[in-house]
Amino acid sequence: MIDVLQAGLWGLVAGSALLLGAGIGFGLPVPQTAIALVMAFGAGVLISAVSFELVAEAYDQGGLAPAAIGTLVGAGAYTAGNLWLARRGARHRKRSGRHQAHAQPSEAQQGGSGLALALGALLDGVPESAVIGVSLLDGGAVSLVTVAAVFISNVPEGLSSSAGMKRAGRGKAYVFGVWGAIAAASTVSAVLGYTVVGAFSPAVIAAVTAVAAGAILAMIADTMIPEAFEDAHLAIGLVTVSGFLVSFALSHA
Repeated sequence: MIDVLQAGLWGLVAGSALLLGAGIGFGLPVPQTAIALVMAFGAGVLISAVSFELVAEAYDQGGLAPAAIGTLVGAGAYTAGNLWLARRGARHRKRSGRHQAHAQPSEAQQGGSGLALALGALLDGVPESAVIGVSLLDGGAVSLVTVAAVFISNVPEGLSSSAGMKRAGRGKAYVFGVWGAIAAASTVSAVLGYTVVGAFSPAVIAAVTAVAAGAILAMIADTMIPEAFEDAHLAIGLVTVSGFLVSFALSHA
């Protein structure tokens, strides 16, 4: 029971960063370049965590086949879900909306887009939180690197997306309701990652870890890096590598 509570607590900690970012993005006029730079840094942190904490762990537990197949399945599942949501108004859910071509639609412009945005946020957040719970299966201690990576990346995600929601005319209740629900879902996801996945064999656990890794990598490439590149393309490479190295250093500390 203590481990279950611990999984939920760490999931909530990571998910709460979305609310932190939402508060900043909705309430403060954050410069677009700053949003882009933080997004690039968060992408680098996640890429490193996926590489050294998730895919490497899946390989160690199950070998190359479960790691590779799981990663491809995760990326494919995320892409399929993202395509479905994109047609319903959630294509630019992580965009701040400063550029009209990448603005989130209002409900009047596209009916059902509010629900699609919420589902998109759930699609982005569940794999990240699930692996926090799964990480507890390895010796009973959570991977602090994974928690830190998810937390750091969630701040710019919530910040940029909330700024875009505000520009699309969505109110405070909707914005914080969405991110509060996702923070709660992150808690549940982490608990399920620990309790449900823990009942399976090491090969299955490895495959599930790899599926989450593939979904996260697809999310980074499809939603985080484009937003970062939009306004910080001259510096995105250096900032992303800096985030990667910070996460790498933490995982080898």
